Amino acid sequence: MTEPRLDFVHCLDAGGLHRMAYWEWGERGNPRVVVCVHGLTRQGRDFDTLARALATEYRVICPDVAGRGRSDWLTEPMAYGIPTYVSDMVALIARLGVQQVDWVGTSMGGLIGLGLAALRDGDGSSLVGRLLLNDVGPALRAEAIERIGSYVGVPKRYASVDEAADYLWSISQGFGPHTREQWLALTRPQLREIEDEQGKDFVSHYDPRIALPFKAATPELAALGEAALWQRYDSLTCPTLVIRGADSDLLSRETARAMTERGPRARLVELPGVGHAPTLVADDQVALVREFLGLP
Repeated sequence: MTEPRLDFVHCLDAGGLHRMAYWEWGERGNPRVVVCVHGLTRQGRDFDTLARALATEYRVICPDVAGRGRSDWLTEPMAYGIPTYVSDMVALIARLGVQQVDWVGTSMGGLIGLGLAALRDGDGSSLVGRLLLNDVGPALRAEAIERIGSYVGVPKRYASVDEAADYLWSISQGFGPHTREQWLALTRPQLREIEDEQGKDFVSHYDPRIALPFKAATPELAALGEAALWQRYDSLTCPTLVIRGADSDLLSRETARAMTERGPRARLVELPGVGHAPTLVADDQVALVREFLGLP
């Protein structure tokens, strides 16, 4: 299977309903499901390479988180946050008709998975069987938040895909080495074409208002959020893998090591020559995910 199926699930928010898009790979009847969730300004097609590598053994689900890709934009921008996204994922899992999923979450996608995995149903079971946190943890370094905040939501227009790819590469050096072909494959789904009085151009495929709650966070709110995330992390019992880019400016080595010593006592793998965040495109990164999911 070279291309995924696109589907939608209706999710509840304070303003009513919004549709969340998701890309599906593999056999619909396969009870083994892995959900792969992207970072703050990205979308589900980031996982095309990984999904192709998993789709013969897994049903692979790659959502566009609300406000990104093919998903609806929220009417209330301050609702762009982890509680909304976790709620949306509960609706998605119910739509899939399974009791439990494995989870691969990059950056924001990892925080969504952490929030979801900490939930328990009536008999104490979690919706998440295995949890892979890709370059993220309960404590986030302020310098990375400041760096991301410098470009998220900033309006940009591009005359071509190549121009967009060059700009996106300039703010994504932490993703690590990629061929031009790999980078273009990651760039194309990031764009949507618009035509207005300024002409025909490409823009980023997300609601720029996702920046509003991101930039509204104060140091006091950040400290409260970190404490809550550690509490959720400490409650986890599922097998957990933390992948850290060795040069990451978001997930410190100290936080990553603490994650191996508390809560689920995660296994930690550091990737040399990569910062924030590994794209899980390189062969060795794909092999790492397969091994964690119990695949040969």
